[in-house]
Amino acid sequence: MLLNLSNHPSELWSEVQINKALEQFGEVMDMPFPVINPEGDEMYIKDMAHTYLQRILAMRDRYPDLTVHIMGELTFCYALVRLLKKNRIACVASTTTRKVIIANNSKKVSEFEFVRFRYY
Repeated sequence: MLLNLSNHPSELWSEVQINKALEQFGEVMDMPFPVINPEGDEMYIKDMAHTYLQRILAMRDRYPDLTVHIMGELTFCYALVRLLKKNRIACVASTTTRKVIIANNSKKVSEFEFVRFRYY
C-alpha cells in the first residue's frame, strides 16, 4: 500500500502515475500534507515529524507492506523520512520531467510529467 503524504492528492495524479502506483504498491491512500509554519524552529519540525510518525505507525498493522510517498517542505520530509526508515517503513518520492514554457516573453510556466517512484 502506498500512503501519499504530499500536497497532491492521488485523485489529481496523471493516469500514468496512478497506474504505476497501483501496479507497484497495489493500493493508494492519501494523507494530507501538513501546513508547515515557516516561523517554526527545528523543535517544531521534530515534534511534527514525531506526530506523523505515530499516525503512520498506527497504520502499519493494517498495511504491513506500507510505503510512504512523501514530498513537500524539505526539513519536515527529511525529519520524517529519517524516522520512518528507522522504523523500517520504505519511503519514495516521485520523479518528473520538467517542461518549461515561456508565455508572452514574460511568464514562465512549468509542467511536470511523472516518470517513476524513487526510494529514499
